[in-house]
Amino acid sequence: MASDSSRDAPWVMRTYSGHSTARASNELYRTNLAKGQTGLSIAFDLPTQTGYDPDAPEAAGEVGKVGVPVAHLGHVRELLDGIPVADMNTSMTINATAAWLLGLYVAHAQGTGIDPDRLAGTTQNDIVKEYLSRGTYIFPPGPSLRLTVDTIAYTVRHAPKWNPINVCSYHLQEAGATPVQEVAYALATAIGVLDGVRASGKVDESELPAVVGRISFFVNSSVRFVEETCKMRAFTQLWCSRRSASPSRRAHERGPCSCRRGTRRSGCLDPRTSSGRCESSRFSRSRATFSTTTTSSRVPRSLRPRRPSWPTRPKRSWTTCRPSGGRSRPSTN
Repeated sequence: MASDSSRDAPWVMRTYSGHSTARASNELYRTNLAKGQTGLSIAFDLPTQTGYDPDAPEAAGEVGKVGVPVAHLGHVRELLDGIPVADMNTSMTINATAAWLLGLYVAHAQGTGIDPDRLAGTTQNDIVKEYLSRGTYIFPPGPSLRLTVDTIAYTVRHAPKWNPINVCSYHLQEAGATPVQEVAYALATAIGVLDGVRASGKVDESELPAVVGRISFFVNSSVRFVEETCKMRAFTQLWCSRRSASPSRRAHERGPCSCRRGTRRSGCLDPRTSSGRCESSRFSRSRATFSTTTTSSRVPRSLRPRRPSWPTRPKRSWTTCRPSGGRSRPSTN
């Protein structure tokens, strides 16, 4: 049996959650932490993800639906009331407005006497996949990349325990990409961000290895056990080899990586089958040496209540109804 000193640290256990109001979400977080949860994973509603205040006309009907609404520092104080953020590892699934939400998180910590260098966690901050799969972008690619670079430059100097970007290829496979395409786009995104950081001049050459060490990944794992295991092993090898190709990209042996079981293929009528699929995909992730794992607690689509079909009502889709040049409807994930 391996000695305790040779074992990896236990995985962080947290529930991706947030709903209705900051106060109600805070009650949920504190309940989960009291039952043994070891970190926070904050889900924001679509208005927050796309930069709208809860009282904005464009936010009507979406406030608090798929996450918690956060528009100002008062909301963050309610959301994290009684939670020791210095002891938390907090994941924030936020992209277009990631810089703002991280700023609010830091401001709340400073208001309670906690320096930013003690904060640990992750902002997803992967705007590329928003253009490719989800649609919750706000600005054009150039300004969006500049915001990402600014966030990275801040954290590498002031919050060194924070992962400023979580390259999220999970949604790409959910949107129809193959495992090979998923890995290709994830690596291209990470390399593009690193090139943007270097070209910005906001980070010294000596600080680039620290930037590389704080880039994390969020990869999909479907039920194709052998293919997904091979994909993840190939992915980690490609990333390590790409980093070692340049001294500025040389950092840790393996960066922070997390993996989520894909929900697109979990819609089985028998819950026991879905449970087996969860464990199969979880095992493939552990074999691929990923550091954290996520299992969605959402009800599979086939088990959700379905709206009645109206034969007299023509079936319409967002794709066919949106104006020419319009963007895709945002995903709620």
